[in-house]
Amino acid sequence: MRHLLNPLDFSVEETDALIKLAMNIADNPQKYSKCCVNKKLAVLFYEPSTRTRLSFETAMLNLGGSVIGFSSADSSSASKGESVADTIRVVSCYADIAAMRHPKEGAPLVASRFSSIPVINAGDGGHQHPTQTLTDLLTINTLKGRLSNMTVGICGDLKFGRTVHSLINALSRYTNIKFILISPPELKIPDYIRDGVLKARNIEFIESTNLDSVISKLDILYMTRVQRERFFNEEDYIRLKDTYILDSSKMKLAGDDMYILHPLPRVNEISIEIDTDHRAAYFKQVKLGMYIRMALIMTLLEVKIDD
Repeated sequence: MRHLLNPLDFSVEETDALIKLAMNIADNPQKYSKCCVNKKLAVLFYEPSTRTRLSFETAMLNLGGSVIGFSSADSSSASKGESVADTIRVVSCYADIAAMRHPKEGAPLVASRFSSIPVINAGDGGHQHPTQTLTDLLTINTLKGRLSNMTVGICGDLKFGRTVHSLINALSRYTNIKFILISPPELKIPDYIRDGVLKARNIEFIESTNLDSVISKLDILYMTRVQRERFFNEEDYIRLKDTYILDSSKMKLAGDDMYILHPLPRVNEISIEIDTDHRAAYFKQVKLGMYIRMALIMTLLEVKIDD
């Protein structure tokens, strides 16, 4: 039995196989529509989510399985003081696989130690979000036809953004990847990523506070929102939330094949006028996220179908 707690839990070869399976599912979803009949996914979401929770639920339903679970801590026995360990022990009696989102870093890891079913980390605090990372990798591969030899710009909240940390970790395993990290000084990438990942692996990167000056150099621009829920005071959030707004004037500086990704939800960091630009890929990214989660559920449940 395997879990997915960290984007590095799967090797590069396993990640590539997962992406290949997801692409096959996208090309022929009907072929996979009954492969998880009689299987149940438990969605254990201790904090709000729209895209990730619905993506997991739709993924399992599209595979012919069913879904149980809760969408907030208030609607679970956590409100009565039940531990994560006890919750997963109980859920393991009902379901075949679980996806957990929790505001505390390491909660899915704790769950995995007491679980008798595979556990998927659907986001833990500001730490990791591995299925969003798999979605990002699938999207980049679909758009560019590769996951190597490119320059990736990441813009916005690089300090608290778990999607950012996970993506850097995962992309750093591919060849000739360069990063341009764009943020205000207060939201710079944390030391454990700068020193423990980028410098430790000799990955080329630069840090900038100016999106306009670097956008022409990018193959991918990964925009992120400044997250109100991660700030300790409202003043800092208000001061920083509009630091970067991607609009048509900035896109005139970008290459014709420079694609925009965003883990969503967006607030106002991408102007809606960009939505009709052929380089805007963030809604396609959402759909691809469903396919990669279908592939992941199949892989962790060891479900195979004949070619």
